[in-house]
Amino acid sequence: MYDPELVQPMRDELTRLGAEELLTPAAVDAWVADRKSGLLVVNSVCGCAAGMARPGVALALQDPHRPQRLATVFAGQDREATARARQHFGAIPPSSPSMALFQDGQLVDFLPRHRIEGRSAEDVGRDLAAMFAQHFAGA
Repeated sequence: MYDPELVQPMRDELTRLGAEELLTPAAVDAWVADRKSGLLVVNSVCGCAAGMARPGVALALQDPHRPQRLATVFAGQDREATARARQHFGAIPPSSPSMALFQDGQLVDFLPRHRIEGRSAEDVGRDLAAMFAQHFAGA
């Protein structure tokens, strides 16, 4: 498990954007069960989370079609909550960072690590904004 003091600034990047930290499996289940649209970010200490994923989320949230809610679990720290979140991703292999888009309690889209790593924050933000538009433009 990572040192909580080391991880706190990485958590803060998303909570400053309005992300709800889901710290328990029950919190994850309740968040997913809510029928509102939402983006669930699996946060991480890796460089691609710092340089691409979290900044990409910040950019994407400026999109007018953004989901109604934002939440996060932290891989390597919130282990049980992260494991529960991954159960809601179905057959998608675990990866962190990653981002899951939910609507009406169902996973509707997913951005895995291999579509984040080695790309720019702007690219990640554009991918997320395209996901938002695809699923929420008519809402």
